[in-house]
Amino acid sequence: MKLWLSLFLCTLYVSVFAQQKEVSGIVFDKENKTRIAKVKVVNSTSKQSVYNNFKGEFSIKAAVGDMLIFSKPDHYADTLKITAFTPLAVYMRPVAIQLKQVTVRDTALSPEKRLASIKSQFSRIYGPSPDGIVVSPGVGVGIGIDALYNMFSKSGRNARHLQEIIDWDYKQTVIDYRFNKTFVASITKLKEPQLTDFMQKYRPGYYQVTTAEEYEFIASIRNNAKRYLRNPGAFELAPLPAVPQLDTTVK
Repeated sequence: MKLWLSLFLCTLYVSVFAQQKEVSGIVFDKENKTRIAKVKVVNSTSKQSVYNNFKGEFSIKAAVGDMLIFSKPDHYADTLKITAFTPLAVYMRPVAIQLKQVTVRDTALSPEKRLASIKSQFSRIYGPSPDGIVVSPGVGVGIGIDALYNMFSKSGRNARHLQEIIDWDYKQTVIDYRFNKTFVASITKLKEPQLTDFMQKYRPGYYQVTTAEEYEFIASIRNNAKRYLRNPGAFELAPLPAVPQLDTTVK
C-alpha cells in the first residue's frame, strides 16, 4: 500500500511539473506606467522565487492554474493566476501616491533651442536656418559671436574647428540640462559644498545622459553618491607644488 501511494505521488509530482512552462512578463508602476525593478516573484505552488531585472522583466516556471505573487517594499503586493503562457503585464500600486515629477532646469533655453540659436547666428559655416527662423544675436549665447567668427573663419579648417567647439559646448549644455543641482540634490540629499564637489567628480558623459532611462540615470547618481560619501577625497587633484620665495631685495 505504501509503495503504491509513493508511486502515485511521484507520478502526480512528475505530471504537475511536466506541465510547467516558462512564463515571462514585465512589471509596471500602476500610477506612472513606468517599469519597476527588484520585484520578487513567487510561484505559490512550486515555491520557486525570482527577482525581475532592471528593465522590469521577469521569467519563472509555472503551470496553468498556478498563482504568482509579486512583492516590493514600496508597492502593494499583487497576485496573478496563470491562465495561459502568453507574456504578462503586471501593474503594482505604489504605497504612496507619487506626484507628477517636475524638473527645474538651470537654463532658460533648452540645449536644442540654444544650438538652433547658435546655428542661425553662424549661418556662414552652418548655412541658413532650415526653418527660416532668425534669432537676434546674443540670445542664449554667452560669447561674442562676431568676435569668434572673425577669429576662426579665415579658412575652412578654422570654420570646422569652430563647429567642433560649438558641438562640444552643446554636449556640455545637454549634460548640465539633465544633471543639474536641483535634480541631483533631490536624489542625493547633499548640501553645499559637498553637492558641487560631488557633481564635479561624478559628472556623467554625454552618451549616458542621452541614452539612460530615468530609472537607470537616478540609480547611477545614487550609487555614485554612496561611493562619494564613503570616500569624499577620491579623485582629488594633487596639490600644486609650493613656489619658492624669491629674494627681491636690491643689493
